[in-house]
Amino acid sequence: MNIDSETVDKIAHLARLELAETEKQEMIGDMNKILDFMAKLNEIDTAGVEPLVYLSKEINVFREDVVKQDITIEEALKNAPKHDDKYIFVAKVIG
Repeated sequence: MNIDSETVDKIAHLARLELAETEKQEMIGDMNKILDFMAKLNEIDTAGVEPLVYLSKEINVFREDVVKQDITIEEALKNAPKHDDKYIFVAKVIG
Protein backbone atom coordinates (compact mmCIF):
# COMPACT_ATOMS: atom_id res chain seq x y z
CA MET A 1 0.00 0.00 0.00
CA ASN A 2 1.28 3.44 -0.88
CA ILE A 3 0.15 6.60 0.86
CA ASP A 4 -0.87 9.34 -1.54
CA SER A 5 -2.08 12.92 -1.16
CA GLU A 6 -5.73 11.86 -1.06
CA THR A 7 -5.08 9.44 1.83
CA VAL A 8 -3.21 12.11 3.79
CA ASP A 9 -6.07 14.56 3.18
CA LYS A 10 -8.56 12.00 4.51
CA ILE A 11 -6.46 11.23 7.62
CA ALA A 12 -5.86 14.94 8.25
CA HIS A 13 -9.61 15.57 8.03
CA LEU A 14 -10.36 12.77 10.49
CA ALA A 15 -7.69 14.09 12.88
CA ARG A 16 -8.94 17.67 12.40
CA LEU A 17 -5.53 18.80 11.14
CA GLU A 18 -4.73 21.46 8.59
CA LEU A 19 -1.58 20.63 6.67
CA ALA A 20 0.31 22.94 4.34
CA GLU A 21 1.43 21.42 1.05
CA THR A 22 5.02 21.02 2.30
CA GLU A 23 3.77 19.35 5.49
CA LYS A 24 1.57 17.07 3.41
CA GLN A 25 4.55 15.94 1.31
CA GLU A 26 6.60 15.29 4.47
CA MET A 27 3.68 13.31 5.91
CA ILE A 28 3.42 11.20 2.75
CA GLY A 29 7.14 10.36 2.99
CA ASP A 30 6.95 9.55 6.72
CA MET A 31 3.86 7.37 6.38
CA ASN A 32 5.37 5.45 3.46
CA LYS A 33 8.52 4.82 5.54
CA ILE A 34 6.34 3.45 8.36
CA LEU A 35 4.49 1.14 5.97
CA ASP A 36 7.77 -0.05 4.45
CA PHE A 37 9.09 -0.89 7.92
CA MET A 38 5.90 -2.78 8.76
CA ALA A 39 6.27 -4.75 5.52
CA LYS A 40 9.78 -5.77 6.59
CA LEU A 41 8.41 -6.94 9.94
CA ASN A 42 5.80 -9.06 8.12
CA GLU A 43 8.62 -10.95 6.36
CA ILE A 44 9.95 -12.32 9.67
CA ASP A 45 8.92 -15.87 10.61
CA THR A 46 7.24 -15.60 14.02
CA ALA A 47 5.62 -19.04 14.07
CA GLY A 48 7.27 -20.20 17.31
CA VAL A 49 7.30 -16.86 19.11
CA GLU A 50 4.89 -16.32 21.99
CA PRO A 51 3.07 -12.97 21.97
CA LEU A 52 4.63 -10.41 24.30
CA VAL A 53 2.11 -8.63 26.47
CA TYR A 54 4.35 -7.18 29.17
CA LEU A 55 7.98 -6.11 28.97
CA SER A 56 8.70 -7.25 32.50
CA LYS A 57 8.04 -10.49 34.36
CA GLU A 58 7.07 -8.52 37.50
CA ILE A 59 3.37 -8.62 38.29
CA ASN A 60 1.64 -5.79 40.16
CA VAL A 61 4.57 -4.59 42.20
CA PHE A 62 3.09 -1.92 44.43
CA ARG A 63 4.43 -0.08 47.43
CA GLU A 64 2.39 0.15 50.60
CA ASP A 65 0.45 3.37 51.00
CA VAL A 66 1.46 5.40 53.99
CA VAL A 67 -1.02 7.96 55.27
CA LYS A 68 0.74 11.16 56.21
CA GLN A 69 0.14 14.86 56.00
CA ASP A 70 3.03 16.59 54.24
CA ILE A 71 1.57 20.06 54.45
CA THR A 72 -0.63 21.64 57.08
CA ILE A 73 -3.84 23.45 56.24
CA GLU A 74 -2.27 26.75 57.29
CA GLU A 75 0.71 26.18 54.96
CA ALA A 76 -1.60 25.35 52.06
CA LEU A 77 -3.71 28.46 52.62
CA LYS A 78 -0.70 30.76 53.04
CA ASN A 79 -0.25 31.32 49.26
CA ALA A 80 -3.89 31.03 48.20
CA PRO A 81 -5.25 34.36 46.93
CA LYS A 82 -8.78 33.71 48.28
CA HIS A 83 -9.50 31.45 51.23
CA ASP A 84 -11.21 31.11 54.59
CA ASP A 85 -10.06 29.13 57.62
CA LYS A 86 -10.20 25.74 55.87
CA TYR A 87 -10.79 26.09 52.13
CA ILE A 88 -9.32 27.71 49.03
CA PHE A 89 -11.87 29.61 46.93
CA VAL A 90 -11.66 29.11 43.15
CA ALA A 91 -13.70 30.41 40.24
CA LYS A 92 -16.87 28.51 39.37
CA VAL A 93 -16.28 26.33 36.31
CA ILE A 94 -19.60 24.51 35.99
CA GLY A 95 -22.77 26.50 35.37
